[in-house]
Amino acid sequence: IRPQSKEASFDYSSLPVLGNPEAPIKIVEMGDYKCPACQYFSQDIEPSLQKDFIDSGKAALYFMNYLIISPNADSNTAALAAQSVFHQNKDEFWKYYHVLFDNQQDEKTEWATPEFLVKLARDNNIKVDYDQLSKDIEEKTYQDEVDSHMATGNKLRVNSTPTLYVNGEKVAENVTLDYNALKSYLDKKSADTDK
Repeated sequence: IRPQSKEASFDYSSLPVLGNPEAPIKIVEMGDYKCPACQYFSQDIEPSLQKDFIDSGKAALYFMNYLIISPNADSNTAALAAQSVFHQNKDEFWKYYHVLFDNQQDEKTEWATPEFLVKLARDNNIKVDYDQLSKDIEEKTYQDEVDSHMATGNKLRVNSTPTLYVNGEKVAENVTLDYNALKSYLDKKSADTDK
């Protein structure tokens, strides 16, 4: 009897994607816009990933919300805002993702208010309808999606952010935030998919 595969399965088509969805390597980041380590990932790891793997078509990066810092407050509000941007204009999602992380404030303060999140979109010229964005946050239009991301993370027993999955396989935490380690892990994966 073959052991059951430990691979996580994701509904990739419903998630924001950076790069070609047909890429052989699918990376899912489970993140929280309020998490300092996720900010580090977005500023220091993701740009290198994009340069080395995403732009060349070797990998695609997907994002899922996993709320760990303030799931009933800021983390959730920011997730709702990002999902609204994603549904209004998929091409603007990753720009807004960077805007949120670049403007992240202390995790102990409440800063991701609906007003602030809409102002960030407006100040950074994110191409969406700002009234709609405000309404989506206030009315929690995409709460079900955020909850379903959370349910996936809980089922996978994710306990920290960012957590990466590569083709359904969980990446070790020490690899996720060390680009050299992550790059060699992905190079190996890339060689495996070429076979």
